[in-house]
Amino acid sequence: MRATETATEVAGRAGEGLAEQVKELAEGRVTSVELVRRSLARIEATADTVNAFRRVRAEAALEEAAAADRRLAAGERLPLLGVPLAVKDDTDIAGEPTAFGCAGEFPPKTEDSEVVRRLRAAGAVIVGKTNTCELGQWPFTEGPAFGDTRNPWNPGHTPGGSSGGSAAAVAAGLVPAALGTDGAGSVRIPAAWTHLVGIKPQRGRISTWPDAESFEGITCVGPLARTVGDAALLLDAASGNHPDDLHRPGRVSAYAAAGRDPGRLRIALSWKPPFTGTPKPLHPQVRAAVTALARTLARLGHFVEEAEPDYGLIGLAFVPRATAGLRQWADRVPDRALLDRRTRSAAGMGRLLGGRVLRLARAAEARQRHRVGALFGRYDVLLTPTTAAPPPRIGTLARMNGWQTDQAMIAACPYAWPWNVLGWPGVNVPAGFADGLPVGAQLLGPASSEPLLISLAAQLEDDQRWYERWPVA
Repeated sequence: MRATETATEVAGRAGEGLAEQVKELAEGRVTSVELVRRSLARIEATADTVNAFRRVRAEAALEEAAAADRRLAAGERLPLLGVPLAVKDDTDIAGEPTAFGCAGEFPPKTEDSEVVRRLRAAGAVIVGKTNTCELGQWPFTEGPAFGDTRNPWNPGHTPGGSSGGSAAAVAAGLVPAALGTDGAGSVRIPAAWTHLVGIKPQRGRISTWPDAESFEGITCVGPLARTVGDAALLLDAASGNHPDDLHRPGRVSAYAAAGRDPGRLRIALSWKPPFTGTPKPLHPQVRAAVTALARTLARLGHFVEEAEPDYGLIGLAFVPRATAGLRQWADRVPDRALLDRRTRSAAGMGRLLGGRVLRLARAAEARQRHRVGALFGRYDVLLTPTTAAPPPRIGTLARMNGWQTDQAMIAACPYAWPWNVLGWPGVNVPAGFADGLPVGAQLLGPASSEPLLISLAAQLEDDQRWYERWPVA
C-alpha cells in the first residue's frame, strides 16, 4: 500500500481545511449538519482502525449543528460557526466525563472548561473527545481503557502522544482541526509523527481552567491542523483567560501572522538535546530531513547556522513539576487501583519530590529562562528536530516497565520538553519522512513569539506545500 496520495488524488477532499469549511458555511455552499454528519461517519468508519475518539457526541453535535445552520441562515457570522472540531480527553465538556485516558467510571462534568466555552462562543460544534494515554505521560496513545490509537500513515505505528487521538483524527480527515495539550511535547510530537502543524503557545495563552494552571505550569493547550493558517485560526478562537488563571499573557493575532512575511531572520540550528544522562541517538533520516528544511530556510533568505542553547541542568526542574502534576491528577481518579503501575510509581515520585523540591524547581525557572534565552540575543528562532526518531510500532512502549519506558521515551523525544519548563511557544512543522513515516522540526522562540514563529512556518508551508500529502486511510 502506498503511504500517500498525490494532490490530484485528494482533489475530491476540497473543503477539508478549517478555514475552507468556515468559508463554505458562510457562503451557503454546505451546511453544518452536512459537515458534522460527514465527520461522524468518518469517525464511525475508522473506529476499529484509527480509533481516535474516546467519546463521540453524535446526537448533541447534530443538534448543535442544526442550531448553527439556523444562525447562519439568519446572517450571523462567527469565526468557527458550524465547524466540527474535537478536543482531548483531558478537557471538560458539560455532560461528558473527563477520564484523561484512564480506565474506570468517571462522573459527567457539570460545566464546560474555559477553552470549550470559548470554542462554543466562536460557534464550533465539538463532535467528541479524543484518546490520550493515561494522564498524558507518554509519547504513545495506547491503554486498556480504550485500546490502541493508530497512525493513519501506517496503522502498525503509534501517532504519538499524548495528544495522539487529536493528531490521528486530523491526519485521517475526521475533523479539520483539533485541540491537544502539551506538557512535554504532547502536541508537537504527535503533530510531527502524523505530518501536521502543531502549536504549543505561550503558557497561559489558552486557559487551562478549571485548573488555574496545569501540571505545575508545564502543560498548555494547543491546536493541531493540516495547515499553519488552520492552526492559527483555532489558536485565535481558543485563546483567552478565565479570571482565576495564574498565567495571563494576553492575546496575539495568530491568523493575521500566518499571512505576513516574517522578514529575514537569524536561525540557530541545534542538534544537541538537554543533558539527561541517557543515550539519545538521532536517527540519520530525521537529521537529513531537518537539514533539508534548514537549507530551505536558507534558500528563502534566512541566515541559518548551527548553534546550541545552554540548557544547563534544566531536567532537574522538569521532573518535580511533571510528577507533581501526575500526583494531582491521580488523586482525582475514582479507582486508583485501575491505574497503570507506571502511573502509580510516577505519582509516588511526585509526592516524594513535592514541597521544598518542587518550590526550588519552580524558583529556578527565571534563571533557566535567562540561560536559554541568551541564544535569542544572537538569533530570532531556534530550529531543532521535534523527535529523534520516527514513530515506534504499536505496543513497543506500552509493554515496558517504568524505567524502560522512561529511557525509551527520552531517547525518542529529547527535544520538546525544555520549552514546557520555560513556558515559551513552539511550532512543529512537517519535515519529511524517515523509514516511510512522518517526522517534524520545531521552530522555537522566546516569550510571546507565536506571531513570528507562525509567519515563518507559513512561509515554509508556501514553499513545501506539505498539506498536499495525505495518508491512505
